[in-house]
Amino acid sequence: MHFSTWLHSHYKEKGPVLWLAFALEALAALVLVLLMLLTCADVVGRYFFSNAVDGAVEMTEIAIAVIVFAEIPVITWRGTHVVVDIMDNFFGQAWVKLLESLSAVVITASLYFLGERIFVEAARSLRRNEVTEHLQLPIGYVIQYIGVMCWIAAAGTLTWGIYRLFRGRAAAVTA
Repeated sequence: MHFSTWLHSHYKEKGPVLWLAFALEALAALVLVLLMLLTCADVVGRYFFSNAVDGAVEMTEIAIAVIVFAEIPVITWRGTHVVVDIMDNFFGQAWVKLLESLSAVVITASLYFLGERIFVEAARSLRRNEVTEHLQLPIGYVIQYIGVMCWIAAAGTLTWGIYRLFRGRAAAVTA
C-alpha cells in the first residue's frame, strides 16, 4: 500500500488540512515515542546505575505540552471533542444548530484571545531570557508554540462551526 493511499484511507480531511492533520499527529506520535524512550532510559539509569537522566522532568513537561497542543487543533476541526447533548431531544433542530453555532463562536473567540495572551507571555519570557532550571532551555519558544496551536485550533473551530451551520442546508438542497 502506498503512503498516499494509506493517508487518504485513514484521514477524512481534504486538501491542506489533511497534511496539517497528519503532520500534527505525526509530531505528537514522534514526541510520544521519544518521551517513552526518555522514561525508559531514566528508569534504567535510576535503578541500575543510580544515575537518572538530567533534566528528564523538564523534557517530560515540554513533551507533554507539545503532544497536547499538537492534538487540540485536530480534535477541534474534526469536532471530536466531548459534547454533552442530553438536552438536544428537548430542543428542536433549529435551537440545537443555533446553540452549536454560538458555542463555536465562543470557543473560537476564547482560543484566539487565549493565543493572543499566550503570545504576549512568550514575548515577555523571551525578553527576560527565561530558561528551564536544569537544562537552561529557553521556555519562550514552547510558549509561542502553544499560542500558535491555540490560533490553529481557533481557525479549526470556526471552520467546524461554519461547516455544521451549513451542512444541513447543503443536504436539503441536494435532496
